[in-house]
Amino acid sequence: MAWHEFERSVVLDSRNVAGARAALFNWQVHRDAGLRVTPCCPITLGQNATLIWAWGIVRVTAPVQVIAITEDGFTYRALPGHPEEGEETFTLRQDADGSVRFTVSARSRPATWWARIGTPLTSLVQRRITDRYLGAARRLP
Repeated sequence: MAWHEFERSVVLDSRNVAGARAALFNWQVHRDAGLRVTPCCPITLGQNATLIWAWGIVRVTAPVQVIAITEDGFTYRALPGHPEEGEETFTLRQDADGSVRFTVSARSRPATWWARIGTPLTSLVQRRITDRYLGAARRLP
């Protein structure tokens, strides 16, 4: 299957870059987007975490590993057992005008049999979760 790539950004209400970064690096965007993150601790390079998304009786676990950390954000890759194969990057940058921009970029494709047969649905879920990340970022300190 072909890779799906996207990048989406939102300008935050806050100009508190330090507070927003601290929240990002503590999985706050993910938790505020409705995911449970285990373990729930500050992000470290090489850290494995499991993102758990539940909707009614449906529960999806998505193991990831943090593969890059910069001053502006981090990248994780999907591990075996994740419905998708690929990487996702979360960054916070201050623009020249002082505004703070949060960006999510990803490159992925279905990894499990059920994600492959349900591609339209899994793409919709990925878009919804990205929308939730962007909404959660708007509420960062």
